[in-house]
Amino acid sequence: MSLEESEPDTVESARTTAEEIEDLLGDYVLDRDDHLNAPGFVVRPDEVQDVLFRLRDEAGYDHLSCVTAQEYEDRYESIYHLKKYDDPTDEVSVVVPTPVDDPVSQSAEPVYRTADWHEREAYDLVGIEYDDHPDMRRILLPETWQGHPLGQDYDQDRPQIVPLREHANPLEEDHESDSGDTMFLNIGPHHPATHGVLHLKTVLDGEQVVDVESDIGYLHRCEEQICQQSTYRYQIMPYPDRWDYISAGLLNEWAYARVAEDLADIEVPEYAQVIRTMGAELCRIAAHMLAVGTFALDVYGDFTAIFMYAVRDREKTQSILEELTGQRLMFNYFRLGGVVWDLPEPREDFFEMIRDFLDDLPEALEEYHDLISANEILQARTIDTGVLPPEVAKSYGATGPVARGSGIDYDLRRDDPYGYYDELDWDVPVEDGCDNYSRLLVRLREVEESAKIIEQCVDLLEDWPEDERTIQSNVPRTIRPDDDTEVYRAVEGAKGELGIYVRADGTEKPARFKIRSPCFSNLQTLPEMSNGEYIPDLVAALGSLDIVLGEVDR
Repeated sequence: MSLEESEPDTVESARTTAEEIEDLLGDYVLDRDDHLNAPGFVVRPDEVQDVLFRLRDEAGYDHLSCVTAQEYEDRYESIYHLKKYDDPTDEVSVVVPTPVDDPVSQSAEPVYRTADWHEREAYDLVGIEYDDHPDMRRILLPETWQGHPLGQDYDQDRPQIVPLREHANPLEEDHESDSGDTMFLNIGPHHPATHGVLHLKTVLDGEQVVDVESDIGYLHRCEEQICQQSTYRYQIMPYPDRWDYISAGLLNEWAYARVAEDLADIEVPEYAQVIRTMGAELCRIAAHMLAVGTFALDVYGDFTAIFMYAVRDREKTQSILEELTGQRLMFNYFRLGGVVWDLPEPREDFFEMIRDFLDDLPEALEEYHDLISANEILQARTIDTGVLPPEVAKSYGATGPVARGSGIDYDLRRDDPYGYYDELDWDVPVEDGCDNYSRLLVRLREVEESAKIIEQCVDLLEDWPEDERTIQSNVPRTIRPDDDTEVYRAVEGAKGELGIYVRADGTEKPARFKIRSPCFSNLQTLPEMSNGEYIPDLVAALGSLDIVLGEVDR
């Protein structure tokens, strides 16, 4: 049975109260474990699928946003963060404790396909095993790795033995099958079209892709562990810039700022919210310019015109951001409660710099449409290739332009408002072609909408009274949220929903810091888009996802 056939009918969105959820789940509920953003329900590890099927099919929670695994002194715990695509503010957490001596829980993969990778990561880093999982093995570390790095008893000094079989043929069983023309092809991990150190294990039948597996983990940088060893107030904020290190710095910083400000009940001044919104949309334009340029480079190899045109316009946004933040890539501009400093002086010159960029942008976008979206070669390569139906995209937890290119009208800036977005006039671009071409069009249209937002922010900032330009609220020197306070918050990054779960333990450092990367979930959709297609279509589909491996591996 195909996924489309097995998915439930769309459930009309309606706010669901904690009492209604408890009534729906009935005897499945062992206990309540309220988080700051959502009611939490503790269930047995052998009843996970029954609970999730009921929440998905009867309550409409069709978006498994994140899976967080953690270890306590007396138990392991898996937390399934559920939302609705129609209303992401309607959230619920399903908490699954397992004993320390037998950390085994039922897999959520039959309910939500995105749980496949999320649970593998939980097993790899924390050590929880999931029954009925289709592929229960490590995902970031080698299969021979000893121990689980986020486990409390992990010995980081333990020597790791990775066997080096110098004379073995790694493709011995995959060269060609006896029954046909099936062969194995490695793409990456050091190929420019893989957008970083990504290894695609591809099986071909003739010239068609019959299976592709994304081999990640080459770039794992322990960002969650680093944040768990850093203080809320000062030490964590420099790190988000490095997750998506290409161009989403302020968007990443906002993800951490939002979760920490909720955790510590910090209000952000309205003036600082406008500055944040303007800076975030400049980062979004920079990210999309690079995505469009590299996509064209992947599809028909145009480096001189399209790629360099895109880099040219991206550099303009980088120059504006450099004026604002003092840095060109790793900004470290946000602070809890606001931003680190006000707009550069003279303000008139800074505003003129932005307006000159915005005035030139419509003509630049026309060039992109002439060179890219109207190009016959690109159309032939992208229309009706890399097809991702909306229900499949939802089951994999796809967000951002990948989801909106499949007709899913989901954008956290509008649907779960933060910053100054709900005070401004702009639209969410959605395309229903579900193919590589639609994802390209969404990004080009989003650049136009970001420009609208930036222009309105500039208008507001120009007229803002000088004595009301408060860039940061009063924030305690040391932040110590109450023990066992838990929260999951997300923002609309350039590539989709960027979320962070934090559990406090009463100290000035988080006990658990989990990053929900949009690239991680979006990359899971690659086999759905590529199986049955040709190798060039696989490369185009991968490019249309706009992944950055620093964010995938974190």
